[in-house]
Amino acid sequence: MKTVAPLPENDEELPFRQLTAQEARQLREDNPQVSPWRVVAGQVVVGLVTALAAWGLTGKQNMGWSAGYGALAVAFPAAVFARGLTSRFSSLNAASAAAGFMLWEMVKLALTLAMLAAAPGLVAELSWPALLVGLVLAMKVYWVALAFRPRKRKLRTE
Repeated sequence: MKTVAPLPENDEELPFRQLTAQEARQLREDNPQVSPWRVVAGQVVVGLVTALAAWGLTGKQNMGWSAGYGALAVAFPAAVFARGLTSRFSSLNAASAAAGFMLWEMVKLALTLAMLAAAPGLVAELSWPALLVGLVLAMKVYWVALAFRPRKRKLRTE
């Protein structure tokens, strides 16, 4: 059984070493990032499939619209969030990146809540259970994206 050493009591005792350019490059190659745009695209695809399945299984068009709108209430705010995170301002330094993340996460949450509040007026004969199915399935794309994130690139040796 592997044992883990306890963490030091204060920050002064934490070891910190700045990475060289080569070490930072190697770290990025070993841990490739998941593109937020791939996640949004996955949410859109899952939303379309869910809407078509709800419509096809029930034979009711409003079920398809409800499920599709539920997925849209996740995918559209996620696209706004991704756009905000990939802006030039959000990558200036660590502080602006953290502030940008929090700001765009709040925007995403507010947009989602506003879309859910507007749903009864926008979707004819809204079915809340179908909307929730679309919403939940689109949210699960985040987990699928983590499971299928890009693998470490193999370097070509010549």
